[in-house]
Amino acid sequence: AGFTSVMFSLTVLLLAAWGCLAEVSYNEERMTRSASASSFPSLRSRRMIRGKQAPHVPWQAMVYLSDTVVDGGYAGGALISDRWVLTAGRNVFVRKSRQDIQGKAPVIPKVYLGILRRNEADATKEVEVERIVLHPGFQNHSDWDNDLALIQLKKPVVMSDKVTPIPLPEAGQDLADAVGGLGVITGWGWGMFLSSATSLKHLTLALADHSACRREYDGMSLTPDVDDNMFCTGPARYEENVCFGDAGGALAVTDAATGDIYAAGILSYDKSCSRYPYGVYMKLSSYLPWIHSVIRGDTENSFSLRTNAMSKMFLQP
Repeated sequence: AGFTSVMFSLTVLLLAAWGCLAEVSYNEERMTRSASASSFPSLRSRRMIRGKQAPHVPWQAMVYLSDTVVDGGYAGGALISDRWVLTAGRNVFVRKSRQDIQGKAPVIPKVYLGILRRNEADATKEVEVERIVLHPGFQNHSDWDNDLALIQLKKPVVMSDKVTPIPLPEAGQDLADAVGGLGVITGWGWGMFLSSATSLKHLTLALADHSACRREYDGMSLTPDVDDNMFCTGPARYEENVCFGDAGGALAVTDAATGDIYAAGILSYDKSCSRYPYGVYMKLSSYLPWIHSVIRGDTENSFSLRTNAMSKMFLQP
């Protein structure tokens, strides 16, 4: 009887942890629709669903707070220069909701570069963090608003075949021009039993119709209010999708005209798994002014200083 009681308690704790991890509230209408669907989600692993083992992805970063979900866990990031990693803002907080984060400073994470397997995250692959810069509009109105953070590294990264940045979009590069309307996302996402992928996984996902994605999450609690600063991907052919712990990874696309590979977005809403069809990303082309201003080292006075200098030069005879 004592063993049965212990097992029951462990089961309750596991289910409670899963409920906290999911962070998703299903309304009655959607639960009814899901229950009647012909392909109700099975109890398979809910990390990056059926993702394939990835090769070395040189821009992939691991943003690490803890081994355990309750202490913040770990997620993805993208190296975008020799001193900066871009990730989802929620990844640098232990508890992720706006209610829990308001008024709190981000946690300085450990950052690992050049790793493929999770057990390679050791001191030899760690890069020290100088500071974190959250987007000034981070979580203005909801958990998912402007979900971006820039992580400055203490020293420039030495580039190699294992570590190199991914470019940001350039002027004129549009998601509609991506080869095949496809992108690739990588991550070590968590499974439904609080286990994570031991090796980096990748998925090739189709860019989704923005209006359909917006309608899917409209009016639902704890899901993004999809706006023009976001875009979405749908599941792959066999319902493969992003899942818990994949947030912060870059969706890499190839420009059809130039062949350039660049980061189109940073994954924010990674809770789609096999329940919802769409992953939601921060569209980086919308955030270039902010990213560049931070990387330049702008201060509050930078704009006025530049303006004054230019005005004086133009006024000189």
